[in-house]
Amino acid sequence: MKELLVNPDMLSYWLNIEENGTTDWDTLYDGYEATVDFPGYPYYKEHMEKYPDAKVILTIRPFENWYNSAYSTVWKAGPQNIRQKMVMLTRILLNPRLKKVISCIKFVKRVFWEKQFQGKFEDKEFAEKIFNQHIEEVKAHVPPEKLLIYDVRDGWGPLCKFLNVAEPMDELPHLNKKENFKAMLEELMKGNMV
Repeated sequence: MKELLVNPDMLSYWLNIEENGTTDWDTLYDGYEATVDFPGYPYYKEHMEKYPDAKVILTIRPFENWYNSAYSTVWKAGPQNIRQKMVMLTRILLNPRLKKVISCIKFVKRVFWEKQFQGKFEDKEFAEKIFNQHIEEVKAHVPPEKLLIYDVRDGWGPLCKFLNVAEPMDELPHLNKKENFKAMLEELMKGNMV
């Protein structure tokens, strides 16, 4: 998602996948070897069709941890009151790039919150059902030899073995901490992160 917010002109490729199940894959992934998290994961089947030899890594963690993190970060992202909304509107009017970034955020809202969670993310029981359904659907769809069910608490070992690469000497990095989310989002909105 960071990449999309930094490069909001790429949204058209994701809109094509959403609408048509395909896109100009070569341009979308020019300079990249993989996609991680959103916006790629809802379209893992389309990716598998285009890249039949690709491997799929399904990261898992306890629902409570995921929900609390998602709720306190991406669910709460953006202006929460009228004053904040007015500030954001002023910024959008003065910054054409920010208007494109807002289109990306609307895409997230539509695909993730409205479609996947059917507009009921705050219903925690319902959200847990959708969370678990997604995990089971991936397990059922992806051939076992192409799928790694991965918990980051397991470290580099399973990941590197699955990808047939040597384990780095450094510890597995922990980026995107919820404590840093607001500051990171503000920088992304300004276009300051690459």
